[in-house]
Amino acid sequence: MPRDELAAWLRLLLTPGLGRTTARQLLAAFGLPETIWAQAPDTWGRVVEPALAQAMAQPAEGFEDTVLAHERWLAQGGERHAITLADPRYPASLLDTADPPLVLFVHGRLDALSHAQRLAIVGSRNPTPQGAQNAQAFAQSLAAAGLTIVSGLALGIDGAAHEGALRAGGFTLAVVGTGLDRVYPSRHRDLAHRIVAQGALISEYPLGTPPLAHHFPQRNRVIAGLSMGTLVVEAALQSGSLITARLASEQGREVFAIPGSIHAPQSRGCHALIRQGAKLVESAQDVLEELRLADPAPRAAEEASPLPVGGADDGLLSALGHDPVGLDDLLARTGLPTSALQARLLELELQGLVARLPGGLLQRVAQG
Repeated sequence: MPRDELAAWLRLLLTPGLGRTTARQLLAAFGLPETIWAQAPDTWGRVVEPALAQAMAQPAEGFEDTVLAHERWLAQGGERHAITLADPRYPASLLDTADPPLVLFVHGRLDALSHAQRLAIVGSRNPTPQGAQNAQAFAQSLAAAGLTIVSGLALGIDGAAHEGALRAGGFTLAVVGTGLDRVYPSRHRDLAHRIVAQGALISEYPLGTPPLAHHFPQRNRVIAGLSMGTLVVEAALQSGSLITARLASEQGREVFAIPGSIHAPQSRGCHALIRQGAKLVESAQDVLEELRLADPAPRAAEEASPLPVGGADDGLLSALGHDPVGLDDLLARTGLPTSALQARLLELELQGLVARLPGGLLQRVAQG
């Protein structure tokens, strides 16, 4: 992208008081950003308030340094791009939403971004072990079936969804709430590097943007807008994932939810979505059928779907059931001595068949 064009778009992004809606109004009135900035301030006053027109007259402090930083970032190669509303590479599904970003900064493979069949998988940052397992298994199956998995790089369900897509050898897109010169959360740094190689990191925020709290609900509209549907794996009633689901529904996209335990707070958001009309799904094939997509790899999808535990069940796994359970309840169900039960639980935990939850609860982990 030529420097003048880059600078013009960045000035739209960084002028104080000039939000996305007003910027789009200016674009509609005058054309491309370079044409906007060529106008006299009194001309802008036909579209914006006089005070804002005055503020637009001078670039923000440090603006030239910001432009230079973006030039250098783009020049590093490694599939770094700035895709504007005027760029034919801008995703059509996102362009067709009420509030598309002015610019998408992309680090990674553009073929992943251009792939039309994209599904968002979102959910709790603090999932149950079963929820994390489901997110990874569904993502792996759906990526194997040809869908690009979109999520937000957050801890919990997001990270598990990206991992599942990567394991399937499929595409995954991570929409983040910071500039692309930083990774948040930092523990996902390695995951972010792997996504760049097998998908892309995407942000509407310029380089240097920190992880501000209000950016994450905003980026949810991009996750929903990029996708033909949104699958919520686990979510509390006050979860940002429900924002993504609501936005997807408002955009006319499909919303899917996986039911869970009635005792788990992480399931209540999914149950609320189902009551509101979201599609209840129990397998990746359910999602594919709702989206009317042929599954080119049914065997891979079947193998990656969550399966009940078998083989190692000596009665204790059956007693555990699939909901979180306390030790006292297990003692009552099994009749085992406390020491024997603790020893067997430790064995199952080491085998990855049982997970310990906060509050002293235990839960059986399905094996994919």
